[in-house]
Amino acid sequence: MFFHFTRMSVPPFYELLSIVGPLLVKRSNREPLAPGHRLTITLRYLTTGCSQQTLGFSFRVGKSTVSMVISETCSAIWEALHKKVLIEPSTYTWLNIAKRFEQKWNFPHCIGALDGKHVRIQAPPNTGSVYFNYKHFFSIVLLAVCDENYKFSLVDIGGMGSESDGGLFSRSKMGRMFEKNEMLLPKPSNIGRAQKSFPYFVVADEAFPLKPFIMRPYPGRKLTDSQRIFNYRLSRARRTIENAFGILVARWRVFHTPICAKLENVDNIVAATVCLHNLIMMSQEKLKPNEHKYCPPKYVDQILMGLKT
Repeated sequence: MFFHFTRMSVPPFYELLSIVGPLLVKRSNREPLAPGHRLTITLRYLTTGCSQQTLGFSFRVGKSTVSMVISETCSAIWEALHKKVLIEPSTYTWLNIAKRFEQKWNFPHCIGALDGKHVRIQAPPNTGSVYFNYKHFFSIVLLAVCDENYKFSLVDIGGMGSESDGGLFSRSKMGRMFEKNEMLLPKPSNIGRAQKSFPYFVVADEAFPLKPFIMRPYPGRKLTDSQRIFNYRLSRARRTIENAFGILVARWRVFHTPICAKLENVDNIVAATVCLHNLIMMSQEKLKPNEHKYCPPKYVDQILMGLKT
């Protein structure tokens, strides 16, 4: 019941409270809400996506208090967790991710999967159509790279929905760091018995350009057998980011309806869910597979072994 209420078990909840709690302590002439109370209100909002008025009735606090608590707590979660649950780019880190990606998904030199997720929002005032996307709703974009186990490695939050994923990536801080070689990617090396050196890269779909650090599928339909096999293997590796977004949206149902908040608060909400997702995924790695609640073994795509490719 506690998991269904907050999307995490009791031990991770208290671990999170010990990290975020000091940032949620308030001083007031009246008795302020306790940090645990603030965190529970926020987790319930992210879990259900219900209105702040409904949350106010449930927790017996005012609607304006709920709004303030959610905004402050989401900001505190990002501030306290992002350096702990997101990676610090380094050659050693990328090599470890590439090794695990090859072991699990049979795609060498892959350091992650890249894609964008449109987060539905209420139309911001005085912005025209800059947040209106090709899917015909208003959104901001969560641009992310994930590892082999559906944890987010790098994120860029707040892109305008009308822009393409490739354009957002090229203008984002993440994209500029890749272009300037500031991500500290490992030097190109041989794959197996090949005599040519291959760079390390992220895998992406056709929305992104082909670059030394981005691998995308062969375009068109008239492909050779080798090209079709390559596209299949790349697609299998790229499914990790699709699954990561799927887990995020399924567990945090605030993404199921338009988020009614200022753009800054929307960014904080998305950032908080990313950190919570990674924190819970990391905590369940210490458990046996049958004890995984947030992402059970059959919750994501499975590899069918024994198929000829």
